[in-house]
Amino acid sequence: MIESSGMPVLVVVGVGGMGRAIARRLGSGKRVLLADFNEAGLNAVAAELRGDGFSVETRAVDVSDAASVRALAATAAEMGPIMQLAHTAGLSPVQASAPAIIAVDLVGVAMTLDAFGEVIAPGGAGVVIASMAGQLAQITPEQDRALEETPTDRLGSLPFLSGITPTDAYSFAKRANQTRMHAASVTWGHRGARVNTVSPGIISTPMGQQELAGPAGDGMRAMIEGSGTGRIGTPDDIAAAVAFLLGPDATFITGTDLLVDGGTVASMRA
Repeated sequence: MIESSGMPVLVVVGVGGMGRAIARRLGSGKRVLLADFNEAGLNAVAAELRGDGFSVETRAVDVSDAASVRALAATAAEMGPIMQLAHTAGLSPVQASAPAIIAVDLVGVAMTLDAFGEVIAPGGAGVVIASMAGQLAQITPEQDRALEETPTDRLGSLPFLSGITPTDAYSFAKRANQTRMHAASVTWGHRGARVNTVSPGIISTPMGQQELAGPAGDGMRAMIEGSGTGRIGTPDDIAAAVAFLLGPDATFITGTDLLVDGGTVASMRA
């Protein structure tokens, strides 16, 4: 069992480019709990942060497994008051099959919202990394409502999720991240806590670079060129948005999605 120090706890689920940037930006003066499925990557990021003076604990987690997610939440609560949660873990279409994306990006996020909604400290806040793909998803009102309202334990079995492509699975999952956060904001609010989503555009993380090198790469580069900023995003761009939503300047913001895409969606709609 981990002894509580009374220091505020920052939990970062997923230690890829965004998770690492968030931990570095927000972890000073806190106990940082890093969690990831890839233990080698997890340990490497933890060692880097410890070398720079951060107080870091690590836990392996499989966000597609309810027991693993609950155990992570329990570990975090043992460490002290959970004041900040950033959930960045996810799979992209070039990395995984549709069922894997549904299990991790859709059901995994729903389980994390449920589990941490039971242990988040009063005054705490959470952010889930969604995607601009959720705002662009081709989805019917009935499907949208089902993704938002279906109980977590039945979410992955929705009929319209069967036989879809990885790209559609990703879009549906990210849309669900945005909408399920609405209900979570109410339950988290009962504990005096807040929760929001951030929807990144095309970001220069290892995952983003894999997508750029894949079949959708030409279209993604065209999106970047047509956007208002005309550049790819960085992990630090996302960390800055997350820091705002998890910080003292956002205490009246909950249940909302912040689009951080350099103007890509706006240019496509214009």
